[in-house]
Amino acid sequence: MTTLRVRPTRRRTDSATTPSAARRVATPDAGPDAGPATGSDELLAEWAPVLDAIGEGALQRELDGELPTEAVALLKAEGFGALRVPTAFGGRGLGLVDLTRLWIELAAVDANLPQAFRGHFALVEDRLWHHARSSDQRVWFDRFAAGEMAGNAWSEVGSSIDLPRTVLRPRADGSYRLDGTKYYTTGTIFAEWTDVHARLAVPGHPDEVEDPTAIALVDTRDPGVRTVDDWNGFGQKGTGSGTTTFDNVGVPAEHVLPFEDRFPYQTAFYQLNLLATLTGIARAALRDVVDAVQKRTRNFSHANAPRVRDDAQVLALVGEIAAAVYAAEAATLRVAGSIQAVADASLASADEIAALVEASEIESSTAQVVVSELVLRATSDLFDALGASATARPLALDRHWRNARTVASHNPRILKARVVGAHAVNGTPPPYAWSIGGTRRRQDWDDTRPRSGDAG
Repeated sequence: MTTLRVRPTRRRTDSATTPSAARRVATPDAGPDAGPATGSDELLAEWAPVLDAIGEGALQRELDGELPTEAVALLKAEGFGALRVPTAFGGRGLGLVDLTRLWIELAAVDANLPQAFRGHFALVEDRLWHHARSSDQRVWFDRFAAGEMAGNAWSEVGSSIDLPRTVLRPRADGSYRLDGTKYYTTGTIFAEWTDVHARLAVPGHPDEVEDPTAIALVDTRDPGVRTVDDWNGFGQKGTGSGTTTFDNVGVPAEHVLPFEDRFPYQTAFYQLNLLATLTGIARAALRDVVDAVQKRTRNFSHANAPRVRDDAQVLALVGEIAAAVYAAEAATLRVAGSIQAVADASLASADEIAALVEASEIESSTAQVVVSELVLRATSDLFDALGASATARPLALDRHWRNARTVASHNPRILKARVVGAHAVNGTPPPYAWSIGGTRRRQDWDDTRPRSGDAG
């Protein structure tokens, strides 16, 4: 097992770091005459030693099929999960643009980790939204600041889109009993809590299809919760996206939340995390191909120059990959800004919130279409700059494409392209809080614009 070592743990509000760490995370075009570091630059420099420690064992974890358990523990200890928590409650109070920059940097050293924390940051965002709307969430902020993490438990195999088999049943004392099985429970294997989407059984209700759904915030330390690492995808194998079962798990009433009260920009937010992960994967691919080209001594007889690093065609290809990284990052950060606009409007009118949500959904869908294409192409084309030796398993350069292909498959970009086109041509609103499952009945996605009552 890999042991991660970093300087003695300090609260991440301390800004001191070494100049070398600052250089390692500087943007590629930062030269000796660059101006003073921005807030984002200082943030990334501050986290550089942690990222370096995580990155040192990432390739070996990939080769060994080992979960990044110690890397997650290090991130928890360093306050990663509390980056969005207000400073008054022990967090860093980061905006979404800065958080996204850090997600990208983390994905560049281990693509599994931002996705492993995806459900956690969604729950943090939900609690921030409700806190801003006068519902005190300090108990959750205290948990996040103490290093506690939340996973995700929404998807099921075999259930219909609108009828989860995982069920919350009310108990006589006002609490609930949770039973069921969830798949792709990303991050839950590392977490103290998991965010569960379940059907809320209504006693005496004749038609369970019409039962409401709810969010249950479940303590994974309950003996009735069991998570196994059985995710068998060919990429993102260290995200902890296994199966979680709930057997007679008690859930306090205050931990059961109406689904319709969920923060309204969650779909765009979930996609933002995947965009950041894709961008970080592309950055890692660029790093590796640059390193390989610089070191490569073997060449082809019909190459354009004696040294690979001087070959115009190889340099052009590397330049195209660098441009893809640039464009992917720019698009991703633009989405982060549009989502931040919604987060900042928690006390606005319902119509204003709905308009901002729609704008962020279209931004995230548009970016998904183009970023997925850019990153998939870049992570495949890098092999054209190298020889067959680059396919050697110990190098694991294929992991970049496998990871990108897996992330891009979560929300098919062909469907998002249709959503963007329908909005551009006909003003059709995008789907909100969509889900996946069996299609027992038609889903009217084009009639899901948030109504004023939904946002308020």
